[in-house]
Amino acid sequence: MPVIECDVEAARETLEAAGATVSEGNTDHERWRAEYGDASAVAYDEKVVVQGARPADIEALLRDGSGRAHCYFDGASRGNPGPAAVGWVVVTSDGIVAEGGERIGNATNNQAEYEALLRVLEVAVDYGYDEVEIRGDSELIVKQVRGEYNANDPTLREKRVSVHELLSNFDSWTISHVPREINDRADELANEALDEA
Repeated sequence: MPVIECDVEAARETLEAAGATVSEGNTDHERWRAEYGDASAVAYDEKVVVQGARPADIEALLRDGSGRAHCYFDGASRGNPGPAAVGWVVVTSDGIVAEGGERIGNATNNQAEYEALLRVLEVAVDYGYDEVEIRGDSELIVKQVRGEYNANDPTLREKRVSVHELLSNFDSWTISHVPREINDRADELANEALDEA
C-alpha cells in the first residue's frame, strides 16, 4: 500500500482537476477520500495512502515523476501457451515507486514477457519519467526491442510496435538483459499472480 508524503490539500486539488471523485473522510483522522480509475486514496495529515487494483492510477498524479526510472519486467506462462501472468517494478533513487502483478489469461511465455514490458512502460509514461532504464530476463524480448532479432511471430511483432510507441514518450531509454536473480521481484510478482488463480 503506497504512502505519499505531500501537501494533502494540494493533492486534493490535483485529483479533483484530474476528475477524481473526492469526498470527506470517514473518521476524525481522515482529511478526505478519493476514487480515481482503479484506485482509491485516503488523506491524513501530510500523507496520502493509496490502495486498490491499480494504485498507479493515483500515484502517477501525485508523485513528481520527472527524472529517471529503472523498470523491471517479467512474464510467466504455465503450459506455453497456458495460464499467464505479468510482474513489473518501477524503481528510482527513492526506492520502489510502483509494482504490480496480474493474470492476463492464456498466453505463451514470450507473449507474457511482452505484456509485462508494456505494463511497466505504461506506468512509467503515466508517472512522467524522462528516462527509463528497462531490465528483463528474456534475452529474446530485449534483442527484439533493440532490433537485434527479428520478430517473425505476428503477435510478437505487433507487441513490439506497441512497445516502441510507448518508448517514444521518453527523452531516452535503454533496455538490457539481466540474470533472473537481478529481476527477482518482477518474477516473484508474476508467479504470485499465477499462484492466486
